[in-house]
Amino acid sequence: MRVLFIGDIVGSPGRHIVRERLADLVEHRQIDLVIANGENSASGFGITPKIVEELLGLGVEVITGGNHSWDRKEIMEYMPHQPRLLRPANFSVVNPCSGLFVGESKKGLKFAVLNVQGRVFLPANDDPFKRADEELAKVPTDVAFVLVDMHAETTSEKIAFGWYLDGRVTVVVGTHTHVATADEHVLPKGTAYITDVGMTGPHGGVIGMDRTTIIRKFLDGLPTRFEVATGDVQMNAVLIETDDTGERNETGRLKAKSIERLRLLID
Repeated sequence: MRVLFIGDIVGSPGRHIVRERLADLVEHRQIDLVIANGENSASGFGITPKIVEELLGLGVEVITGGNHSWDRKEIMEYMPHQPRLLRPANFSVVNPCSGLFVGESKKGLKFAVLNVQGRVFLPANDDPFKRADEELAKVPTDVAFVLVDMHAETTSEKIAFGWYLDGRVTVVVGTHTHVATADEHVLPKGTAYITDVGMTGPHGGVIGMDRTTIIRKFLDGLPTRFEVATGDVQMNAVLIETDDTGERNETGRLKAKSIERLRLLID
């Protein structure tokens, strides 16, 4: 099984490169399942129902979220009706929707996607480690592939989380910082891991935002309106291939055979 995870999609430039490059990539690399983080896809802050439908229509099967999940008020009523749009599972239980989705790929392989958020330098939420235990216990035993999006600020928290889940899930990907890390590898018990997939959007600014306003804020500290940057639009993603015929991990999930970091540009 080949699964593509697309890093944080930022604004219209991020959506544009997904629209331009995803279909060819899926065909060329024979990808079975596409998952993406979309919490910055609406002008850099949040996501709207229209954008959710756009991304699903482009072939993304599940969309994960993060600390900007609630930035667009119109998503609050929409989210409970769209199970393929996730928010971190360790948010308050009174929040709408879920952080776990269980589905079936086009080839009939059952999969699960879990979304959690870190606690270091981010708004207070429940323990992602314990909540991951609780959510993974809900996943049926016949689900072969499990991916976890750990949306977190610090490398240490994400690395610890990857080790914590090694041998229990197929993949742990880190999101949120918008800067791709070069530590993609398969952990000893068969879980593919990367600290941060990076950003899908304009790299001509500062983590997706216009660099002029960001620099000004560092200089004067005054409130300012951030706008999505332009230029150097990239799609950062990882491609995970599973060992479909080999031994499974300790929870019966597929082990990862490889994880490959991808960086695509606009042609």
